[in-house]
Amino acid sequence: MTAPHERVLTRISDAELERRWSAVRRAMRDRGIDALVMQSTNDWLGGYVKWFTDLPANNGYPRTVIFHADDSMTVVEMGQTGGTRKLDGDRLHRGVGDMLFTPSFLSINFTHEDDARLALNALKPRGYGTVGWVGKGALPHAFVTCLENGLAGTAFVDATDLVDAIKAIKSEEEIALIRRATAVQDEIFARVLGYIKPGLRDVDVTAFAQQEGQRLGSEQGIFLGGSAPVGTRSSFLPRYMQGRTLEKGDHLSLLIEVNGPGGFYAEIARTIVLGTASNELKDGFEAVREAQQHTLGLMKPGTLCRDIHAKHNEYMTARGLPPELRLYAHGQGYDMVERPLIRSDESMALQAGMCLAVHPGYETPSIFAVICDNYIIGTDGPGDCLHATPKKIFEVE
Repeated sequence: MTAPHERVLTRISDAELERRWSAVRRAMRDRGIDALVMQSTNDWLGGYVKWFTDLPANNGYPRTVIFHADDSMTVVEMGQTGGTRKLDGDRLHRGVGDMLFTPSFLSINFTHEDDARLALNALKPRGYGTVGWVGKGALPHAFVTCLENGLAGTAFVDATDLVDAIKAIKSEEEIALIRRATAVQDEIFARVLGYIKPGLRDVDVTAFAQQEGQRLGSEQGIFLGGSAPVGTRSSFLPRYMQGRTLEKGDHLSLLIEVNGPGGFYAEIARTIVLGTASNELKDGFEAVREAQQHTLGLMKPGTLCRDIHAKHNEYMTARGLPPELRLYAHGQGYDMVERPLIRSDESMALQAGMCLAVHPGYETPSIFAVICDNYIIGTDGPGDCLHATPKKIFEVE
């Protein structure tokens, strides 16, 4: 009989989990925090739960983790009402001492406090003085208020920055898995080039890409793609808007943002033309490629992210291009988007070991110019591009 932990596609090592737990517990003790509480419902932007337990939340179902400073974790997740499990050295739920179960659903109003009540039962007897929220702003209102009202003698603090500062710097094991993710994405893109042709819908192309990615070890992610005749903007579009049929001479902007073995995200974006690219399209791509290189030249350890953002916008406007008002570079790991952000309101400075996606872009009515690749910050700045796919527009005959 196959043991549950042997079914996991790619497991993080025990040593890596111990590294994370030890680092967080040291920081908790420095701040007098007795426990951290977090919850996720998906493995796109739910990386805290995955980072602590090596198991993701998914499908919109809540998965709550209580990380105790001096004890094994408590996990609350989907299951039968009143169900419990006492664990001792379980190879699937490593570092977890107790699992509590309830059939709660974000879509069902009267279940919204169920997870919180179980978490409350786990916390109240311990008499903690201080509990830290991780990602409080993303937690359901009913969950937060139930715990805070139920633990009237406990101080609650926001401990998200504490975790982010540790999580943002990748270990050698994590970097190796990120490299595997970018290799998967390169291979997906190469296979798409051999598949795409007139007569296919945009969704046929992205469905093929998803199938190939999962065969290569990807666990989750998105494929954004939208086609248009050359001379009309071809923006990233979600799957429900990918119903257009490709014709000869069209171009398609494709974003592959899937995780790789082990659940680490990266992303790559390129433009594919079914024929010959226009000079306008080539010039636009060259402009964002140069903007990417400009940003990479600024990414030195110790540099404030907000300063990089400001200099990027100076670079763009000096060339008659629009400033970035959304997000053109950001950290990645267990989340598609995680800190640090290259944005005006980010307080973090870059440090060696951070992984960043760098994707400057702009659009006009006639073009969508974009490029996206991942880099690891080294002691002197970014290393080589993690993606091997050439930085160019791909013309397919």
